[in-house]
Amino acid sequence: MHSMTTYTEAIDFLMTRLPMYQRSGAMAYKNNLDNSLALDAHMGHPHRKFKIIHVAGTNGKGSVSHMLAAVLQKAGWRTGLYTSPHLRDFRERIRINGACIPEAEVLRFVVNHEALLQKMSPSFFEMTVAMAFDHFAREKVEVAVVETGLGGRLDSTNIVHPVLSVITNIGLDHTALLGDTLEQIALEKAGIIKSQVPVVLGRKQAATRGVFEQKALEQHAPLIWAEDEVLALSLEQHLRWQKVQVTCKSQSGEFTCRLPLPGDYQLENVQTVVAALDELQRLGFPLNEEVVREGLEGVLALTGLLGRWQVLSEKPLVICDTGHNEDGVKWVVRQLLKSSCEKLHVVWGMVGDKDLRGILQLLPAHAVYYFTQAALPRSLDAGKLQAQALLQGLQGQVYPSVAEAVAAAKKNAGDNDLIFIGGSTFVVAEAL
Repeated sequence: MHSMTTYTEAIDFLMTRLPMYQRSGAMAYKNNLDNSLALDAHMGHPHRKFKIIHVAGTNGKGSVSHMLAAVLQKAGWRTGLYTSPHLRDFRERIRINGACIPEAEVLRFVVNHEALLQKMSPSFFEMTVAMAFDHFAREKVEVAVVETGLGGRLDSTNIVHPVLSVITNIGLDHTALLGDTLEQIALEKAGIIKSQVPVVLGRKQAATRGVFEQKALEQHAPLIWAEDEVLALSLEQHLRWQKVQVTCKSQSGEFTCRLPLPGDYQLENVQTVVAALDELQRLGFPLNEEVVREGLEGVLALTGLLGRWQVLSEKPLVICDTGHNEDGVKWVVRQLLKSSCEKLHVVWGMVGDKDLRGILQLLPAHAVYYFTQAALPRSLDAGKLQAQALLQGLQGQVYPSVAEAVAAAKKNAGDNDLIFIGGSTFVVAEAL
């Protein structure tokens, strides 16, 4: 066993030695919490040292987690934020008041626990969760927003006992692991509902409503439907922001804010966030309307959120978004069709375990496509993607890398055209 001396070596160890879902897909998914519990015990249960808000859901959980953390930061709490996957840098997953975990801390953690990690061989995700909780405890965070990875019930983060649980919405994703009906997936996500801990739900869906109500009843957990409590309307849409009017039933009343996240899909997320903050206020968190507004308006600067209908450049307009499952892509397409441009160019790549046909059917046929793949073993071969897309009436060339696909789109696009980059988080990561 050699001891590591640099951050690069530590990351290399994590990425190559431990099973990683990002790279290898389902084989890295563990269907129990044994490793997470063992790692937690070994580290002295660090997650018990701070308050936790636990966030699950198919889409929107990243945006919701970042917005919650931004507001808590604004309110003066020392706030941890754990999210996944990362886009540019592993350290994005673990932040305190917006700052990523230092490289030296990642190295310290891996060196200190190398023998255990070798022996246990936890998955990359299990180990990252343990590192996040350890870092938050050492740095004395007061509250942490913790986003689940894949599911909920068996997710490594589900060893926590939060003050509040939040579930955004349920769509079909990771069906091989979580089940292929909305009810089955909802049951997995409902696994984060804990005894007597309030849960805020983002969207009432006929197929899943009963699952959540039943689980909340069993756990004696107060259940709050965000859409019954809060209404968010878009008053103005701009390229990089939208003006949102938020109306709350409870004490907060009504306010407008300049949300730096354009896209209609963010309205549902804002409703979920404000309903969750309302509940936190009831639980004794000192929050007020001003803090909520400032947190939402400053979310990008406060927490470093990337890849959500993000404008990369203008003339031609280049936008990327990480929406990658049926639900996410529906929203993206809706947004694209609203955008006025002369010609639409779409740089598109996917991972191999998504519902290819279901997603390709949603994409606009009038666009010019640039089919590509991210540099990852899970990526779907761009040639196979093109052949499937053709069957759905989508036309375009194959490019071996994301950089080449983006360069070709830029070369072909006029000043008034729109280039959209998406299909997978990893394609977006390489375009940023």
